[in-house]
Amino acid sequence: MRSLLLRREVSCVEVVGACLQRIAQSPLNAFVSVCPERALRQACAVDERIARHRAGMLAGLAIGVKDNINVRGWKTTCASRHLADYVAPFHATAVRRLLRQDAIVLGKTNMDEFAMGSSGESSHFGPTRNPHCLERVPGGSSSGSAAAVAAREVWAALGSDTGGSVRQPASFCGVVGLKPTYGRVSRYGLVAFGSSLDQIGPLTLSVQDCALVLQVIAGHDPHEATSSRLPVLDWQRELDRGISGLRLGRPAEYFQPPASAEVRDAVDATLAQLVGAGAGVEEISLPHTDYAVATYYVTCTAEASSNLARFDGMRYGARSAANDLDETYVATRTLGFGPEVKRRILLGCFVLSAGHYQAYYDKAQRVRTLIAQDFARAFEKVDCLVTPTAPTTAFRMGKRTVNPLTMYLSDVYTVSASLCGLPAISVPCGRDANGLPIGLQVIGKPFDEGTVLRVARAVEIARGQR
Repeated sequence: MRSLLLRREVSCVEVVGACLQRIAQSPLNAFVSVCPERALRQACAVDERIARHRAGMLAGLAIGVKDNINVRGWKTTCASRHLADYVAPFHATAVRRLLRQDAIVLGKTNMDEFAMGSSGESSHFGPTRNPHCLERVPGGSSSGSAAAVAAREVWAALGSDTGGSVRQPASFCGVVGLKPTYGRVSRYGLVAFGSSLDQIGPLTLSVQDCALVLQVIAGHDPHEATSSRLPVLDWQRELDRGISGLRLGRPAEYFQPPASAEVRDAVDATLAQLVGAGAGVEEISLPHTDYAVATYYVTCTAEASSNLARFDGMRYGARSAANDLDETYVATRTLGFGPEVKRRILLGCFVLSAGHYQAYYDKAQRVRTLIAQDFARAFEKVDCLVTPTAPTTAFRMGKRTVNPLTMYLSDVYTVSASLCGLPAISVPCGRDANGLPIGLQVIGKPFDEGTVLRVARAVEIARGQR
């Protein structure tokens, strides 16, 4: 598409117009808000820059932005009633860098409320639907971003990944989703959920597009204390190196139930193809994997209860009228938050409480260290790990909403990389008997996005995508 735009065989206005038409006719509910007038104004400006040969790396390419990432002058609702009318006063750093390279933001994508969910069903604005089967979930919490890319409503989208919220919906929708190393991409302008876990990441149709978007949004940001000062590499060029000689780890704990037989077989078949491309596969063990989900939910709920304390109707969020201050707090938070957000705030307050801190939060942080040590030992033997992204393909809508524990297990293979701050990508590797996409996850060493992308690209080539 970019080459067509640069050769002026098609204009940005035509591309944006086609995307907007597709969004307007879509049954997916992938967008919370769309601004056609603003997008078309941007497209006209980019067409002029292309004509003057001054266009940026992403000239004219249509982008969606998850609705917990700020775009100046647009609502940032986090798919919550609490922030339904909040208008962002500044651009998130990742968005500013996309716009600087002439990407065109079409709208804000739907999501689980405050990024809490694994199915895309907990949005105040209604659930997002899976483009491969409208009766199934698209995954969460970056549900709208994944569905919009899969349905070709946009060329790429930004999501946020706290425990797998980019990778799991990418797996369910059959697109590529990358969680960079913690600190690789600035979190400035991202509404905080779990501050030690959150990362902004791209969702795209191909690994090459993913590498290009990462190259644009990565890098140090003086507004964000945890952003890395390591140099941004040319990850597109990295893809040409292939995988000959790479050592891939196959962690045994990820290839047993709850992973379905179809998912395990698809990933193993792809691993065999990667061996044919010159890589070596070694069986390894990550012995503390069974504790990852519990550790993650203690950690993220504790951080969420702290981060969401500011939404009290006084400092942030819509205020509900009541007789006094205490009643106002209660009414505001009761009406403003949905059930999943309330559940996590209560859990977080409990694990941080004086009587339970040592038993839950403190212990979770100790286990987090053990999980990180498992990965460090594994990376002494192998260059990266290959696993399923999710234990199943997309499940039916409403199937897991009545039992939160079964919903939380959807993230069983993605939370470990988040707890350890490691880069990880989901790339399609096959389909199940119902024709639904299966995702393969590649987990790399800290700041080794290059190897992660190379292996993901090899998976695409093995599947016949050139």
